[in-house]
Amino acid sequence: MHIINRPIERFIANAIHNSKIISSSLFLYSNDYIHYHFLRADPEHCNKNRVNLILYERVILEKENNMKGKYMELFIKTLFYISCFIIFWAMIGYPLSLKILRKLYRNKKLEKDYLNQPEVTVMVVAHNEGKVILDKLNNLLELNYQKDKIRFLIASDNSTDRTHDIVNKFIKEHPDTNIKLYKTRERKGKTNAQNEAHKLTSTEYLVMTDANSILDKNCVKELMAAFISKEIAYVSGRLSIINQQINGVSNAEASYWDSDIEMRETEGLIQTITAGNGALYACRTKDYYDFDSIECHDSAMPIYYALNGKRAIANHDAIAYEKAGETIRDEFSRKVRMNRMLFKHIFPDIRILNIFKYKWFSFFYFGHRTCRYLLWIAHLVLFITNALLRTSSLFFLTTFMIQVIFFLLALVKMITKVKNKYITLIYYYTVTITAQWVGVFNSLSGKEKPFWEKAESTR
Repeated sequence: MHIINRPIERFIANAIHNSKIISSSLFLYSNDYIHYHFLRADPEHCNKNRVNLILYERVILEKENNMKGKYMELFIKTLFYISCFIIFWAMIGYPLSLKILRKLYRNKKLEKDYLNQPEVTVMVVAHNEGKVILDKLNNLLELNYQKDKIRFLIASDNSTDRTHDIVNKFIKEHPDTNIKLYKTRERKGKTNAQNEAHKLTSTEYLVMTDANSILDKNCVKELMAAFISKEIAYVSGRLSIINQQINGVSNAEASYWDSDIEMRETEGLIQTITAGNGALYACRTKDYYDFDSIECHDSAMPIYYALNGKRAIANHDAIAYEKAGETIRDEFSRKVRMNRMLFKHIFPDIRILNIFKYKWFSFFYFGHRTCRYLLWIAHLVLFITNALLRTSSLFFLTTFMIQVIFFLLALVKMITKVKNKYITLIYYYTVTITAQWVGVFNSLSGKEKPFWEKAESTR
């Protein structure tokens, strides 16, 4: 006896003539093999060979439909697992891979040269920062750097409050300090103000910081010490959240920054970071590039330098202190702004895929940026495909229920304001994904803009 060791499908097929069942057969088939057992037939039609033909055509049709269903199920499962991978790699896999790399490169340390103290301009971009600009100016005077080698440039993005008056008064009160105020003619955003103001600088290096960021006194010295070779074009400092214990929102943001800082440090030590930090960073003035005003230096500069054969690194001993948003509305608005160029940042340049040329940077960018920028669509596809597959196995039913519970917990937090660390993290994550969706909508509808309204809780 020859036994075919493959899955066997079976069904009963009926031949119908004039709305009457004239015969029935049990069909067994596997791949190209078809076998059937004649069950019964109407006596009037039992001698008609056409009955067999009808039954044969029916089984072929049934088999084709079954194969189409299998292909569709395979397609849905493929989308499910791809979405799973994107989410897993972005949130768990990639961070773990960097921890492993860090151990492999444990002997590699950030090199510094504290004798490197070139002339530098510290640029502060401000729009209607009357509430914090005086504190910022006083903070600049406390920087531990040679006074004859440091200059300050306040770039006002068409401020309409008391910012100009406060800065001008401060300049008069400190005639021995090299401080200048530059005013843009119209409000076009932070990047445009930087593009215009940097043309006024003549120093070798340019340090950029935000009006609401308070700088550690040694931060400029630390940034300059990291420029040990010409291949280093950009150095990012570290953002330290000072109000993380205020509530769950600021604590969640602080936790995010802590984990991200660790990853950036590893990326920079091995090769190049994938994104900077707008609160504090520096570049060579000759390497400055006029980016489109809709771009932000945080995400655009490291990529630009990496693709041009230079390095962007992080020196986390250069510290800027800042308040995180204390309300979910403030954090949501900030994240929507951050995602205004999300489509472009998924793969900003096809050259990034050339792992033979860009080496670790290709790996870093895919894990740290591409997968994160795809979370919005990955979660949607995962939920839809999981819903379609939930009845096919216990595994898919379980994963679907986990997703439902996850998002229900976020909804519970939104409605009840329950104070639970883990539910708050789930809520914060869900808000982040929602902000990506709003960013995508704004991008598709042409509503993205190069400027934004500041979050009052961060001032």
